[in-house]
Amino acid sequence: MAFEILDSLSLPGDPAKANEDAFAAEPFAAAVFDGATPLGDPLLPGPSDAAWIAQFGVRRLMAHLRDGDAPKAALRHALADAEHSFSGLRRRPPFERYEIPCASMMLVAARDNGFAAQWFGDCTALYRPPAGAATVLGKAFEARAGEAAEAAKFAQATSLAPVGALARAEALPHFRAGRVRVNTRGGTWLFAPDAQAAEHVAGTRIAVPAGTLILLFTDGFLALAGDYGLYDAAGLIAAAREKGLAALGRELRATEDADPEGRRFPRFKKSDDATAVLLRMV
Repeated sequence: MAFEILDSLSLPGDPAKANEDAFAAEPFAAAVFDGATPLGDPLLPGPSDAAWIAQFGVRRLMAHLRDGDAPKAALRHALADAEHSFSGLRRRPPFERYEIPCASMMLVAARDNGFAAQWFGDCTALYRPPAGAATVLGKAFEARAGEAAEAAKFAQATSLAPVGALARAEALPHFRAGRVRVNTRGGTWLFAPDAQAAEHVAGTRIAVPAGTLILLFTDGFLALAGDYGLYDAAGLIAAAREKGLAALGRELRATEDADPEGRRFPRFKKSDDATAVLLRMV
């Protein structure tokens, strides 16, 4: 089987800044990447180290799949490419682990009787067969709930609005403490310039019939169903098909514009980069 690409969307959280999400979709595979917000000075040329790892990662991953690699091999090769390029392009070696660019990822690759999926971090996929219920792949729903609780705790402890905390010098040590555990024993594994991350990717293979809808998205888009509670998983994939992703993007931003400080919906950014791709198996 193969994927029919029905719709796609990628919105920057701030139109004045680089979109640190990236995506690609082809009949043989599709992927979304979400670069983690930089917490230090940039090490690479270009507008954002996070945008670089997301764009480089999705481009190399799809190239290896196009060349015939199996998904796990394609990931291993793309990570090795990132490790090599980061070493060659960086202005200096990182002094701290939080400086190393990293990204969440969701990949689906078409197979004879369905698709294979691999993911890092808080990117998500929903799939719904023609006569079945919607199923979630990934742990982003739980992760978003945890981040909302953290933002609410920050607001209560400081009496400050949580939106904008990432830009406050007094909050940086907290965020950096979490980032230094990325791609370490006991920590979270993400797509990074680190070939060994391929051994820690989550994955599964799903048998589904033709006509199955698959929605891939980053956590900024997930906010519609996570932070803001406008949809559940089934409702989100149905709305993507019926309303279209552009309409959902407008709904997402309107909700955020009505709560710019994150008081009603606790979060650390007014708006995050939001990316989604809608596919159908044919």
